[in-house]
Parts: sequence; C-alpha cells; structure tokens
Amino acid sequence: MEARFLPQNIDAETSVLGSILIDPDAMEHIVGILRAEDFYRDVHQTIYIAMEQLFAQQTPADFVTLCDALEQQNQLDEIGGESYILSLVNHVPTSGNLLHYAHIVARTSVLRRLIHAGSQIVAEAYEDQEEDVTTTLERAEQQIFEVSQRYTQGTQSASHVRELLVGYLDRLTQASYQQGMTGVPTGFKDLDCLTNGLHSSDLIIVAARPAVGKTSFALSLAYHASVHHRRNVGIFSLEMSKEQLMQRLLAIDAGIDQQHLRAGLIEDDEWERIATSMSTLSEAGIWIDDTANLSPLQLRSKARRWIADHHIDLIIIDYLQLMEAGGSDGRKGENRTQLVSLISRSLKTLARELNVPILALAQLSRAVEARASKVPQLSDLRESGSIEADADMVLLLYRDELYNPETTRPNTADVLIAKHRHGPVGEVVLTFDKRQTRFRDFSHVYEPGKNTSNII
Repeated sequence: MEARFLPQNIDAETSVLGSILIDPDAMEHIVGILRAEDFYRDVHQTIYIAMEQLFAQQTPADFVTLCDALEQQNQLDEIGGESYILSLVNHVPTSGNLLHYAHIVARTSVLRRLIHAGSQIVAEAYEDQEEDVTTTLERAEQQIFEVSQRYTQGTQSASHVRELLVGYLDRLTQASYQQGMTGVPTGFKDLDCLTNGLHSSDLIIVAARPAVGKTSFALSLAYHASVHHRRNVGIFSLEMSKEQLMQRLLAIDAGIDQQHLRAGLIEDDEWERIATSMSTLSEAGIWIDDTANLSPLQLRSKARRWIADHHIDLIIIDYLQLMEAGGSDGRKGENRTQLVSLISRSLKTLARELNVPILALAQLSRAVEARASKVPQLSDLRESGSIEADADMVLLLYRDELYNPETTRPNTADVLIAKHRHGPVGEVVLTFDKRQTRFRDFSHVYEPGKNTSNII
C-alpha cells in the first residue's frame, strides 16, 4: 500500500510567518483566520504563539523582537536559532499574498482535523459494538461539528455597509409590500402589530406554567403560519407524540372538540369538516419530529436537513427544558441550570446559523405560585439558566381563569411581551378555546401605542 502523508503545505506556513516578520500590519489580517494549532510543524506553532503574544502586547513581530521573545522563553534554540528566523524573513519578498497563504494553511489544517476525526469515528465504531448506536452517532456528529465550526469561524469576514444596505433594501421593500410584516406572521393581529412577525435568526421564548396552553399557542401559531401564510414550519415535540399534535391541528382546522376526536364521538355533520380539514392539512407545510430527549447537536442535524429538503421558515421546540445537553461530552457533572443555559445558548447560535426564527417553549419556575399575583414576570425565567439573556423575544402566557374561578375574563389569555430586543414590549389579549385547544384573536381593535411601552 502506498504511504500517504497528512495534508500540509510547509511552503505556505513559512510564507505566512515570513510575511508577518516583514509587515508590521500583517498580524491584524490573519489573527482571526489562523491559530497556532493550524500549523503542521511544531516549530511553526511555537513561533506563531510568540507572534500572537507580541501582537497582544502591541509590539510588532520582526527579527529582533521575535528572537528576543523566544530567547526569554528558552525556545530560540528549540526552533532552530536566529538563522531559522532569518530564513523566514528571506523566504518572501512581499506580504502581498499573505491572506492566500493563510487560507492554504487553514484549509490543510481542516483536512487534518477531518482525518483525525474520521480515524476516531472508525475506532469508536469498532470498540462500541455493544453500546447504543445512537450514542456513537452523536459522538461522531459532535466531532464533525467541531471541525465545521472551526472552519466557519475562520472563514467568516466583515461586510461593508454597502453590501448590508442592499439586503436591507430588499427586506424593506418586502415589508412595505406586506404592510409592515417583515417576519413569519403569528396569525394574531395584535401580536403581529407589535412584533412585525417572527424574524430570522431570532430566538423567541414562549414561557408559562403547566396547563396554561404553551403547546396550544405554538400549534395555533404554526397553523396560521403554514395554512394561511404558506410558510413551512418544523416542530420538534419532546413531550407529545406526532399523532397527538396532528389530532390537535385537525381540531383547530375543523373546529371540532378535541375530546370528541380523541374518543371518536363524531357527529354526522362533522365528518365532512374532518375530510375537508384533512385535505387542507395534507397540503400544509408542517413537519413534526417527536424524538424524545433530543440534544442540541441532534436538533441541529435534523434542522439542517429540514432547511435543505423543505426550506423551513420557522422552527418550534416543545419544550426547551426537556432537551438533553448531551452526556457524552463531559458535562455530566454540571447542574441542570448550567445545562439549560448551554441548551438555550446553542439554540440562539443555531437560529443565527440557519437564519430562521426558533420559537422554544419553556416552563416557568414555581415562584409564580408563591406570589399573591400569579401573573408571570421576566424574573421567573432567571432560575432557568440564561434563557432570558439568550432570547431576542420573551412571551409570557397567563390565563386568569386558572387561578381565579370568579374571573370576569373567562376564555381569555394574556400574552405579555416581556422582552423584545428589536421593538416594544407590551400586552396582547387573545381568546382561548378550551374545546379546540386553540388561541384566536380577541374581539377588540388594536390601537397603535396603546398597549406598548419603551423599547428595551
């Protein structure tokens, strides 16, 4: 068998180091592209680390300063002495091709990482034959994901405002055409007036105590977005089965008591409505995955496939605290609050990566029950890790009839916009239909400015 060597380009490595030594501004251009471990030769890693340290001290890396820095760390002889540093200086006549050299070094580094990850995956596949294959797959995907993340971080670049203005003009034109709706419509007029829809790359948290109607709210929103506005919606249900969600969607569209659907107590005149609704929902762009104990890594993998295959416009997760942070990556010792923080941060990162809004349901703490007023507050999320900090928008659901049997507001629900990074906070009132487990617009006219407060 022919011997194969790991991907490398020593000439590109020496050209990068030489360019830095002859150009005081070179380090600024590549410090975000290359890390020391991207260099194949150990001596080049040592030299680049010294250059990074000089850069951090705002000292240009030239022949004199670099030799002095390496000498102070007793590394000058280790890398080949002053003669080797001098050879780097003489290797390139100009730093004009610095970025080209740097990208070659970065590319070969990624290829080596892929080979290393592939070797580990093969080894683990042989060793873990008695282990659950899902765990092995998760570890394999984690390793590939880490390589991908490293490559993405190194290739991202700044954008001139001219380029950003072109994209903004397109969105502005679309918003004007759609009468201010710049995001995925929720289907609730008052809520859409305050939010202009759910926006790409945003993490939206919908939080409430149990039995308030988080799932019903999310399904009503998904139904409106898909059936009435032709948007594609992907739902990850960690609590209910896909058949249960399908039944709820059928109840929403057909206007039939959900309990009757569950028990099969269908009136003669309702069969036609069911048939019509089944036809409508069959054409709706709604996909449901009911995998339990889903990890952020698994969710990312599935979501990426959905985006590629179905052009998903909105992702819904029911609900956040049921996700697993992943036990195979050394996080078993962390408490639940830390794990929830890890999950919420990963969801925000995923929303930005996929450039779609992610709406995640969340359970509020029991602190609500201990207060005289049961109306939820933003602080009720603070015991759930960094959810509040990671979210771009937080919607808190409240139904007075759950706590006050004598309420004057039966069959209503308050949606409190407790945080809105890009717009006003405020309150929206909806009607809640318990029979069909759906939310509807409340019968009052929205007045701009009446239910809003300042932007936060």
